[in-house]
Amino acid sequence: MSIKKNICLTVAYDGTDFHGFQKQKNAPSVQQFLEEGLAKIFASPITIYGAARTDAGVHARGQVVNFYGAGTIPTEKIPYAMKGYLPLEIAVLSAREMPEHFSVRHDNKGKHYRYTIVNSRIHDPFRLRYAWFIRHPLDIEAMRDAAGRLLGTHDFSAFEGQNTTPMNPVKTMYHIGVHTAGPIVTIDVVGDGFLYHMVRNIAGGLVDAGLHRVTPVRLEAVLASRDRKQLGATAPAQGLCLEEVFYEDVRLQERLLQLQQQ
Repeated sequence: MSIKKNICLTVAYDGTDFHGFQKQKNAPSVQQFLEEGLAKIFASPITIYGAARTDAGVHARGQVVNFYGAGTIPTEKIPYAMKGYLPLEIAVLSAREMPEHFSVRHDNKGKHYRYTIVNSRIHDPFRLRYAWFIRHPLDIEAMRDAAGRLLGTHDFSAFEGQNTTPMNPVKTMYHIGVHTAGPIVTIDVVGDGFLYHMVRNIAGGLVDAGLHRVTPVRLEAVLASRDRKQLGATAPAQGLCLEEVFYEDVRLQERLLQLQQQ
């Protein structure tokens, strides 16, 4: 009898047509397709565990999952074998065997999310699935001022989505950067953990500052209030992408340095 191995996959997906990462009873999910494909490869039921439970419409370049499976297929061949069982919107980028007790959820050092905005008078049809279109000009410096006030360790209850499972609201944000390239505005957020809808609420708050609906000082006061009702609307899902999950401090510091040099 084969011994089960703890296998870790890096997965990318366009989340537009899925009802989030986590398996749903009556709707397609990324987890569902991954488990169905792996079950065929390993000829037995497979349960995967994801580092982040991205919600409906959110994308990922670097989602990480792990599962326990016993089979003869070499671990490095799993990405190629999975191609025949996945829709084109999902790709397994890499696979590696990990120690028995490794957990993608509990052993990560942090995550990097990127929120993308198209700030232009006319929308870009080719970016509608991957960005929030905002017609009115954004004050980028006001957004950067507001972003700086959210850095560090805080209780982020004011930025938590409603109807979510209770969890520790104290999180540490290592980097929140606002960058521009023509009409494209990106908000890069790196932290040790995130609440449900937290990055989308950060993006919504920064956009409110950029549109002068709130001042950076006011956004800082909303953070201190711990009251979600004082914050504006949640940014739409399609602009958000999970870029990377970090399992080594060295890699986390490399990415922070890259982002700070932009």
